[in-house]
Amino acid sequence: MERKSSLDPVPSWVPASGHALRCAGIHFDAVRIGGASGDQVAHELMQFTDFRAGPIVRSRIGTRSMYFLLPPQSASAYRWPADAEVMSRDGRAAAFVGVPALHGLTWPLDWRSLPTAEAQFVDVELLHELTVTVLTDEAEVP
Repeated sequence: MERKSSLDPVPSWVPASGHALRCAGIHFDAVRIGGASGDQVAHELMQFTDFRAGPIVRSRIGTRSMYFLLPPQSASAYRWPADAEVMSRDGRAAAFVGVPALHGLTWPLDWRSLPTAEAQFVDVELLHELTVTVLTDEAEVP
């Protein structure tokens, strides 16, 4: 039996073309990690999940951040390191995340890992564990 590796239908929060801003905490929570740290966490997550990590959006402007998309209202259950910014619905302010289409021109955003039928979101517990490990190890380097 072949495992299904694409979504059918595509989640409503993924635009048909280009990219769109989506309010975090409604369709998903997000954890943003910038620079090389974000790349490292994404790499570790991809390796650990055999390249089926769930939705990870890569921004190629500014600090070149990774946005790890989690189930709605799940990120606040964890204490995240300072370099991991939680984006959710908390009543203080709205946070928006750019989401690219699955195909076509989406610059400056693209998918590091696509949502699939098996991994509609990144596993929050695994992401937390890997984020703490990677960011703690970086903090300890002299």
